[in-house]
Amino acid sequence: MGASDISTLSMLLFSSILILPILAAFYLKLGITRNVLYSTARMTIQLTLVGVYLKYLFNYNNALLNAGYIFIMIAVAAYSVVRSSSLKISKTAFPVFMAIVIPQISVLTLFNYTTVGITELFNAKYLVPIGGMILGNCLTGNIITLSSFYKSINKDEKRFLSMLSYGADRNEAIAPYLRSSILASINPALGRMVTMGIVSLPGMMTGQILGGSVPLVAIKYQILIMIAIFTASFFSSALSILFTMPVAFSQFNTLRTTIFKTATSLKLNSR
Repeated sequence: MGASDISTLSMLLFSSILILPILAAFYLKLGITRNVLYSTARMTIQLTLVGVYLKYLFNYNNALLNAGYIFIMIAVAAYSVVRSSSLKISKTAFPVFMAIVIPQISVLTLFNYTTVGITELFNAKYLVPIGGMILGNCLTGNIITLSSFYKSINKDEKRFLSMLSYGADRNEAIAPYLRSSILASINPALGRMVTMGIVSLPGMMTGQILGGSVPLVAIKYQILIMIAIFTASFFSSALSILFTMPVAFSQFNTLRTTIFKTATSLKLNSR
């Protein structure tokens, strides 16, 4: 037996609690009222359309169509990562796309085919939801990693160049920035894993329990999906730096300012 349905009226009534943070933000002069309303409206429209689409996707369950949908999700994620990192889409979108594709497909295949034992690797029921959970966390991790890495080097340009002038090669010079940016991206995931089950009940486990699964079965899935998310996010973050470096650095190992989206963002990064 699945979870109880929620009426449209009940959704509207509960959604009205948004008025409270909006009023508080207005009082504090945060200037986020329009952004909150826009984000909420866009989320509602997107999820509704996806819900309708997934209904037909699951019923049709065509392997080629399912795989295509996953790659579209990855392409949108890569675009969002680059845009949020203040980097030029034309120069870094493809490297970021590949940095997400490799760990995403590898971990997803290992999870679905080897662990869960799905004979149909591109079964929409498993491919899309699990792939979406892994991808969503990769997206967040990549944004943090790329933003932290390139902004730190740009802001600390003199120190970076001095390390090169004293004989360090590029890999040695970027090592401190690489470590700090990857740690910044994975620390939130580690924090969630430490408190999971005590402070919070994660989404996948809750969804499975509401859907009628035995709690211990839901827990098994949740443990494995968290390991999958952490592994994919870690390697995706590392690869996003590795794959963008050839276009980000010149032959003299200096950071190309042309990888940044605009001159304005570059000035902000340097502050």
